[in-house]
Amino acid sequence: MPRSDCSMQVVQLTASVSHRGSGLAQAVLGLSSALREHGGVEVLVFALQDEAYGDGGNRSQSWVRLFETRGPSRFGYAPGLLKALLDSGADVVHLQGLWQFPSVACRRWARKTGKPYLVSPHGMLDPWALRNAAWKKSVAAWLYENRNLRDAACLHALSKGEAASFRRLGLKNPIAVIPNGVEPAAEREAGLPSWAGQIPAEEKVLLYLGRLHPKKGLRNLLTAWAQVGSEAAQSGWRLVICGWGQDGHEREIQSLARELKLTETVHFAGPQFGRAKEASYARASAFVLPSLSEGMPVSVIEAWSWGLPALITPACNLPEGYESGAALRVEAEPESIAEGLKRLFAMGEEDRRRAGEAGRRLAGERFSWKAAAVQMKRVYEWVAGRGPEPPGILV
Repeated sequence: MPRSDCSMQVVQLTASVSHRGSGLAQAVLGLSSALREHGGVEVLVFALQDEAYGDGGNRSQSWVRLFETRGPSRFGYAPGLLKALLDSGADVVHLQGLWQFPSVACRRWARKTGKPYLVSPHGMLDPWALRNAAWKKSVAAWLYENRNLRDAACLHALSKGEAASFRRLGLKNPIAVIPNGVEPAAEREAGLPSWAGQIPAEEKVLLYLGRLHPKKGLRNLLTAWAQVGSEAAQSGWRLVICGWGQDGHEREIQSLARELKLTETVHFAGPQFGRAKEASYARASAFVLPSLSEGMPVSVIEAWSWGLPALITPACNLPEGYESGAALRVEAEPESIAEGLKRLFAMGEEDRRRAGEAGRRLAGERFSWKAAAVQMKRVYEWVAGRGPEPPGILV
């Protein structure tokens, strides 16, 4: 990649940049685009081969390179990745995500070049995440990931809560706390989503949009919805679940919805990308994410940018939502979610509008990719020895 004499070159290194990478992929592409546009940083994104990249509203970019993998897909061994890193001339590598071959390639690059790297775990060091497939992660930690984390010039946390999880694990690296951003909500007419015909126009919609994974708490949400079924019907609410399944979880929650006799008020709408996603946000009246574990969910911030009040758990690491009145707090268990749903159902249209406007302000003022890019550029310059320590670094 051609570069000017004084420019900084950064490689963003991750496993997936398609919808299969969910919010992490969105974050990598969003930050990289903003760094190129606003930060004056020359950025390449290196990721593992993924035939889904470019589908589902993800526009292929010339600065994204994908590498063919061999062996188990869960690990993602890509023999060409390390050579490409070494040939890239990068001043800094920014590893986004853990537990796969990019971690190995990142540390080998650093050992061969003597240059610094950052690591963004994106919630993968939270307690729930570590308990999930714990034995595999224990092996990976022993083989490469513990050393990879310890040797990073800086760790990137999306929130102070995530930074605290790093310290609980004994990591003593400097930590930069920089939240994810979102693109502003589209100003153009969004149109109607594909699922709009299933729901009467006068009915209100509580939207879930994202990956269908056990950590998202959808079983708890469905159980809670069954507990407040009469209130939902009386106040004119429907639950719409948009997303793509993983490891059979979609079938599990659809089966649970049938068992709980929720098929009249709960609708599974499938994946929504690009304009379809915009239309889903535009049709919704509120948003829900009852997650058990997150780094910082882009979907909630997107929902706020569309003026939607949200029901979220503390695991979403967005206390700003509670403080500003943009979110109702629920715990990640059915009874608490049911109480939160009752509070939502009791809100009048004006109350929801005020909460939604609080979210829109929050998204615009505190969660922009431009602001994240400016902060991250300062961190890159610091670890590369080209600038002073940025304000707010936790040491």
